[in-house]
Amino acid sequence: MAFFSSSSRASDLDVLIVGAGPAGLGCAIALRQCGVENLLVVDREGVGASFDKWPLQMRMITPSFHSNPYGQVDLNAITPHTSPADFLRTEHPTGVEYARYLRSLAEHYEIPLRAGVTVTGLCKKGDKFHVKMGEESLRSRFVIWATGEFAHPNDGGIEGAELCRHNSTVGDWRDLPGVEHAVIGGFESGIDAAVHLARAGKSVHVLSRGEPWHDDSSDPSRTLTPFTRDRLKSAYLEAPGSIRLYKNADIVKVEKREDCYVLTDGDGIPFEVSTPPILCTGFRGAFRGVESHFEDENGRPAFSEQADESLTTPGLFYSGPGLQHRGTLFCFIYKFRGRFGIIAREIAERLDLDWVVPLQLWWQRGFLIEDLACCTDCTCAVEAEDTAEPAPVADFGESAASSRETFSSRNR
Repeated sequence: MAFFSSSSRASDLDVLIVGAGPAGLGCAIALRQCGVENLLVVDREGVGASFDKWPLQMRMITPSFHSNPYGQVDLNAITPHTSPADFLRTEHPTGVEYARYLRSLAEHYEIPLRAGVTVTGLCKKGDKFHVKMGEESLRSRFVIWATGEFAHPNDGGIEGAELCRHNSTVGDWRDLPGVEHAVIGGFESGIDAAVHLARAGKSVHVLSRGEPWHDDSSDPSRTLTPFTRDRLKSAYLEAPGSIRLYKNADIVKVEKREDCYVLTDGDGIPFEVSTPPILCTGFRGAFRGVESHFEDENGRPAFSEQADESLTTPGLFYSGPGLQHRGTLFCFIYKFRGRFGIIAREIAERLDLDWVVPLQLWWQRGFLIEDLACCTDCTCAVEAEDTAEPAPVADFGESAASSRETFSSRNR
């Protein structure tokens, strides 16, 4: 790995990339392919640090398969030349495994990197960005903001959230004390938590506002993945009754009583559980510190469709799971990687560098997607089959109390 050292060019860069996860590294590699040498990637902890912190049992929900020779790049790859499946020899990598993949790329492509760096300020003066990192300041012509969200858990706006535990802080689901748990949130992380708790012999109540386990959206980012659906079905078949799903459970408050925690929904309906509730309410904060440099569009940062550039601060680009265009989320790696080549092309052109040949394979393999219309309608020609619910579902308002009592007594 090419660690950055202070030199005559240390304070005057062509490109500074903030974040050494898949988004930051993907853009860095694409830029290096275009001949951009004077770039630097900085990260608060290091390459793939967020993946190293995943719960032990958590895995990538998108499958990896080495189909690159046939023009179909591994869904979890961040370059068209590599495959996590080929490198790691597994289909659904753990966080630790995927971090190894990322570090291998940083080393192979000799990406200049500085770890242990926290960006504390960013402003633009003339044609240069001045990026403050503690007492040090770097100047760069372009900045790519590529920080992830895992370091910024969302508490869902729940009163008393400090009494709960966010799923991102769990090291091993088997280590959680108690036999009964309540999970707030029924999307990917909520079902992931429920499955692993059930496998550890625990009883789980999944409290969800909607019914993501039943939703069928044309956007794969808005419905449970097949991997998660399969695991939920397996957990229910292996340990019937260990997971209970509740819809219409809009939990707004958590209180601690002497021997239990009381969760209350928006209608004032209480639900008791003996262990601290588990928050699976997502993340926020990918733009923390630079919000003012992006135009707000219905509560989300807006980007140019031409190159994912700030509409108010030219030269500032974004890459990562917070990307959204035309109402479509680019939150999976196989989605936001489709714009690595777009950003690299734009910067290479402004630096008067050739990008056509260097990025040809990136274009051919879906890493340089120009036509956003292809991403806004994912409806398949054949509709999805109607399948039975993977587990019993209760309406929170109608049966929370009785279901909890029956469920708890059955699993004592």
